[in-house]
Amino acid sequence: MFENLSDKIMASLKKVRGQSKITEANIEDVIKEIRLSLLEADVNFKVVKIFIDKVKAKALGAEVLQNVNPGQMFVKIVHDELVNVLGGGAVDINVRENPSVIFMVGLQGAGKTTSSAKLALYIRQKLGKKPGMVPADIYRPAAIDQLQTLGRQNNIPTFPTQVGMKPEEILEKSKQWAKDNMVDVVIVDTAGRLQVDDELMNELGRLREIWTPQEILLVADAMLGQQSVNVAEGFHKKLNLTGLVLTKVDGDARGGAALSIREVTGIPIKFLGVGEKVSALEVFHPDRLAGRILDMGDVLSLVEKAQEVIDEKSARDSAKKIMKNEFTLEDFLAQIQQLKKMGGFESILKFLPGMGELSKQLKNMTPPDAEMKKIEAIIRSMTYQERHNHKLLNASRRQRIAKGSGTQVQDVNKLVKQFEDAKKMMGGMMKMGMGRGGMKFPF
Repeated sequence: MFENLSDKIMASLKKVRGQSKITEANIEDVIKEIRLSLLEADVNFKVVKIFIDKVKAKALGAEVLQNVNPGQMFVKIVHDELVNVLGGGAVDINVRENPSVIFMVGLQGAGKTTSSAKLALYIRQKLGKKPGMVPADIYRPAAIDQLQTLGRQNNIPTFPTQVGMKPEEILEKSKQWAKDNMVDVVIVDTAGRLQVDDELMNELGRLREIWTPQEILLVADAMLGQQSVNVAEGFHKKLNLTGLVLTKVDGDARGGAALSIREVTGIPIKFLGVGEKVSALEVFHPDRLAGRILDMGDVLSLVEKAQEVIDEKSARDSAKKIMKNEFTLEDFLAQIQQLKKMGGFESILKFLPGMGELSKQLKNMTPPDAEMKKIEAIIRSMTYQERHNHKLLNASRRQRIAKGSGTQVQDVNKLVKQFEDAKKMMGGMMKMGMGRGGMKFPF
């Protein structure tokens, strides 16, 4: 996410770290490089100017603390200003009414239909409310089928929009449907339109009069950069948007949209679409994104992700087995599955402080996830007895396993050696008392 912008800003900031104090002369080049990095990331030029002026003023002003590492202080100033530009803090979605109504609006192809399903899943899983979806995009026939299919796949009630119905009729009839189905939050997937298309924009105005929404969320493509700012301004002027869902930020997004929209329009970014899966929706936290851009990591998001996918009972059972020295290759395989649910080892690394640079170095080596796949293949080629007692693995068994997994005997030997070493290390840590309440294992 925003890797190019992060790389360039981090490269610039390295030049300040060796300085004994911050002066106008020694930050001049750094400021210029950061300005250029932001412009190349398609950040609005007015936002860039405001950001640079504030950073420079703070760096040279009284806010610089005495006896503090100047490099660290400068990074902190950049971080704080990034947080300010991004909006300061996370803004909750308003679903306090019953039922609450959310309009999803935006250009064609921005990802409104998928985002509607993502938001519905988020509301059910995180807020504990019952969502329902209303397909009101009659101009793209596949949109109705797409939303109804997503509804069936994820067990989300979806209004049965029929061909030939007008958006006004759909919304009017969905009121009774929501009541009959006891829906707490109604998400209306509207048709894509240009902000300059008066006829279609007026249609949204009519829909708003039929059922007043608590939220009107603009779904915007992060890859549009500054163009998404113009789109947001156009929609906001006519509809009074309450928030924004920025999609495709996991792609080749340069970051310009995220860094520009809040500052220029005042509309808070509420969610980020970070993948194609229906579960790939994140609440937007400005401080966490600023941390990721400056390679400070995002441990809070990592912990939340772990809590979502890791089975607590399984984790406790594994810890007990480690304490009793009963951890097996079967248990190890289960931990690999947990890691995969979190997006893989390389994905986890990106959330840790300072790991951005390390991740680049790892690209020249065997990728950790590729190594994990090899280990998984080796363990899956073992019998049930071998997985539970690796000491059964004699030379002939190792040859059979290597052949079955498409690897070499050396790979099997290496896995067994690493597994035994890890068991010894974990057993030693447990004897030192780290497993009794003080330290919690990630598996």
